[in-house]
This record gives sequence, C-alpha cells and structure tokens, in this order.
Amino acid sequence: MEEGISVAEETLERLFSLFPFIDEDCRQLVRLNTTVVQVKKGNYIYREDDSPIGFICLLEGNAKVVKTGINGRGNIVRLVRPMGLLGYRALFAEENYRSGALTLDDSVIAIIDKDAFFKVMRSNADLSLHILKLIASELGDSHLRMVTLTQKYLRGRLADAILSLVEIYGFDSDGKTIPVTLSRADLAQLSSMTTSNAIRTFSAFVSEGLVSNINKRIAVLDLQGLHKVSELG
Repeated sequence: MEEGISVAEETLERLFSLFPFIDEDCRQLVRLNTTVVQVKKGNYIYREDDSPIGFICLLEGNAKVVKTGINGRGNIVRLVRPMGLLGYRALFAEENYRSGALTLDDSVIAIIDKDAFFKVMRSNADLSLHILKLIASELGDSHLRMVTLTQKYLRGRLADAILSLVEIYGFDSDGKTIPVTLSRADLAQLSSMTTSNAIRTFSAFVSEGLVSNINKRIAVLDLQGLHKVSELG
C-alpha cells in the first residue's frame, strides 16, 4: 500500500455515513485515528495470515476477497464495492486474516485504528447492533453461495456469479452493462471453476444471447434467461 494521505473532512463524512449512531466525541476519536490510503489496481489491501491493524472501509474503487485453496488456486469469497467493509471478521475474532483482499482498480481505503474503533463500539450499542446486522447479512450470503458452488453445474454457477454482480453493482446508464471490470480468471474464481471452463461457458452464454462483452465489461442481454439458467442449476 502507498503512504497515508491527509484525512479530508469530506472523506470522513463519507465514512461517518456508515456509522449514523455515533456522537461528536466518537467522531473526533475516529478523526484522530483514521488513515486514508491509496491502493493501486491489483495490489493487496491485506494478505492471508496478516494481523488486522484496524477496521477497513473501501471508500473508492472495487475489491475482491480471495481465499487460496489447497491446490493453490484462488477463489473469490466476495466482491466489495465503494463504501463496503473489509476484514472485520478477523478483527472481531482476534485472528489473523484467513483470506486476502486485492483491488480490482485504483482504490482508496480508510483504516480506523482497532483500539479506537473498539472504544467507539463499546460506547454505542446501536452501532454494535448495526455491525452485527452487517455480519449476519454476509453470513446469509455465504450460505447461499455454498449451495450454489456445491450443488450446481458449470452453467448454473456462472449464471449465479453474473447475477451476483448485477445485485452488487447494478447496471450502467445503458441498463445492461455491469459497471465493474473482471478478468476471465476473476469470473472463474467467482464461479469456482477453471479459467478455461469459465471462458467456454461464457462463450456459450454469448452465443445464446444471454450476455455480451462490452469494453471488457459484462453486458446482460437477457436477465430472465440468466435466472432460468440459475434455476435449472
């Protein structure tokens, strides 16, 4: 990661939008204990087995959380869009990270020192409940993803991966292009398949008129068709 830059008030206001329950004293504590860092595309925000140093929010850009499998191949655990949170499971569990986080494009993150963050958490029950809800939501998504990856064939897994991108990022103004750039390797990791299988399956979707490739981004041409492929598994 690059050197920390000064924390602008506008940047902190964006960060505070995630924590609507804290008072001015807690805000000042966060101001004094937050570092804003620029991370270039393709660089690690943190690596597997690193020790958490704070509570991380992705302010700008996009990121992927990746877990290395027993065969050395990476799998994307989840994708994170702007104003998403990173690494909090390990922070709360007081463990090293079990996965790594990398940027998909040039990004900006905010890191709140863990001691300051926990002090704010202990002083505010509403904030603690808010964070618990975020964790519970992510756990529910993980359960659904586990079913997809263990019970569906290649077509169903790829359809679910594309549909998850739609759910996370939505569409550009054209109403069909997903506003995030993923390599075929990324798409394969998200679908838990080899890159060659991902390429073949994606090409089949293109030939069937379900999707297309626009400027290295996925365009969904038949959303209902993708849902049907997902349902068939």
